[in-house]
Amino acid sequence: MRRGTLSTALVGFAAAGAVFAALFWFVGVEDVLAALSRASLPLVGVVAATIVAWLLAWGLALRCILAALGVDLSAFDAVLVTAAAAFINHVVPFGQASSEPVTAWLLTDISDTEFETALASIASLDALNFVPSLSFAVVGVGYYATAVALSDGLAVLVASVIVAAVGLPLLAALAWRRRVDLQRWIVSHLSPVIRRISGVLPGDPLEPDEIATRIGNFVEAVERVAGDRRRVVAALAFSATGWACQSLGLWVALLAVGASVPVYVPFFVVPIGTTASIVPTPGGLGGIETVNITLLVLVTGASPTTATAAVTIHSVGGFFLTNSLGAAAAATIRVRGASITGRPT
Repeated sequence: MRRGTLSTALVGFAAAGAVFAALFWFVGVEDVLAALSRASLPLVGVVAATIVAWLLAWGLALRCILAALGVDLSAFDAVLVTAAAAFINHVVPFGQASSEPVTAWLLTDISDTEFETALASIASLDALNFVPSLSFAVVGVGYYATAVALSDGLAVLVASVIVAAVGLPLLAALAWRRRVDLQRWIVSHLSPVIRRISGVLPGDPLEPDEIATRIGNFVEAVERVAGDRRRVVAALAFSATGWACQSLGLWVALLAVGASVPVYVPFFVVPIGTTASIVPTPGGLGGIETVNITLLVLVTGASPTTATAAVTIHSVGGFFLTNSLGAAAAATIRVRGASITGRPT
């Protein structure tokens, strides 16, 4: 890891630590620790299993997308890449926006594919993951709105989710229809930025003509994915399964600390909470947990102590579990890639 990247990551973790310190101080450190000490260990084990199941499901989704691009990757290797992607997403600031190129680079180590094709597959997976996430949030919030009387704050939340459910797909569709113009704009305006980013990755910085060619290849790869409807549907099914595993994991974590809530609640709390991944901490650490705790307290009436303990088990525990698995996966990919290409690890 370059020194500048390492410094940025350390600053991000320091910021996340400050958020957690403030959160635990506000809720009560001793109360949260007491709630965690009373948690059911078998149920905590089930939470860990749901996190592993999430990685497996999204790995199979990535395999479907790669198959649409003509890349033959085993299910095991696809899961390795997905686990490594989760690790990278958790250790770099701004989450997926900065982790996608690094994940694509790892994918080229383990598969016979060009960087832009690998990047298109990772970007396509992230885009497809958004569909079931938004769907779960809309259905969950909609059901909740019909089941209880909404306060002003919750009414704003429901309205915001509905607006996002309508507006974001429209923006995505507009961007897709104007993708040729968008491609030209990126080439003409963002080439210096892309060249600078390419200088951080292994190899020589890209020249302007090469940037234009690679952007064109990237767009063509995304078009190929979109054109294979059968595999897109299969990828969406695996993606939805992964989201369901994450949501059920939070529900089980609540049970582990003695809180019984409707099972549909985590199905919109988890997707909404992931919007906080845009905060400049590794993987949105601290921001996601704060949103999840706030929503659980508002929606379920659970005490802040109970909600914090459950989210700590699910999110913070999941953070360290996925990082452990992902770091091992990334190391495995690098070693295998080095053995094939002769490049140093």
